[in-house]
Amino acid sequence: MERTNETAVNEFIFLGFSSLAGFQWLLFVLFLLLYLFTLGTNAVILSTILLERALHTPMYFFLGILSCFETCYTFVIVPKMLVDLLAQKKTISFWGCVVQMLTFLFLGCSHSFLLAAMGYDRYVAICNPLRYTVLMSHRTCLGLVASACVCGFTVALIITTLVFHLPFHSSNQLHHFFCDISPVLKLASHHTSLSQMIIFLLSVLVLVIPLLLILISYIYIISAILKIPSTVGRYKAFSTCASHLIVVTVHYGCASFIYLRPKTNYTSSQDALISVSYTILTPLFNPMIYSLRNKEFKTALWRHKPTLRP
Repeated sequence: MERTNETAVNEFIFLGFSSLAGFQWLLFVLFLLLYLFTLGTNAVILSTILLERALHTPMYFFLGILSCFETCYTFVIVPKMLVDLLAQKKTISFWGCVVQMLTFLFLGCSHSFLLAAMGYDRYVAICNPLRYTVLMSHRTCLGLVASACVCGFTVALIITTLVFHLPFHSSNQLHHFFCDISPVLKLASHHTSLSQMIIFLLSVLVLVIPLLLILISYIYIISAILKIPSTVGRYKAFSTCASHLIVVTVHYGCASFIYLRPKTNYTSSQDALISVSYTILTPLFNPMIYSLRNKEFKTALWRHKPTLRP
């Protein structure tokens, strides 16, 4: 990722919340509380899964990995954002911006592929319950997570390389609170339509293909559920998928709005507001949706409550 001799920008200045200058302290307190609650919630979920042998199943294995991804995702963005809310000069170095974009894209892309793997897990559990332990062995689960990470890192590396190979020698004021693709591209002195097309196609690859795989899984799942004669049985079968569907809807809804929409008249402040939802709120709610909707997890949580208490 070598920069050309034209490049004069050595750092970027974040302007994400500059329009709310009078509320910096209030935002700091609010985001800090949400961040600490996110860390605490994910720590409890991971500890409960590790401590309770009954939860050592593929579904909870994927939930634990999802919780790790969510925690790391917020760690890449939120601490820097909190510091900047109190700082006079909200800057990040050129290479710091590179690392931040590469890391959050890796985690975000891996998250999409992981949701597809979780959809496959639900498909096997409902459509092939007698072969579930064989098809979803520990080795298979590790392979699915490793594949999600490899695909996520490959896409993240390509996109980050394409973005930061462009020359930056004009403005360094980034109208965002972290190094996202679109705000950084706007600062490039010139960017070819080919680069934009490749980035868009990779975004489609990361969002559309996993979503299609999830939809195919649920076509088979719904077909299998409708064949269950008992209403109670159908409800129990679908309830195991409801949490996954909620998380998929939130994740792909926010991500598609940001990365797949055409150029519009949305302002930078509106983009920042949407980004807050999937960098702070989504990592807080996703693991909670999975855990608190599940009776088995809630039982394990109460059983280990004395152990988890600080």
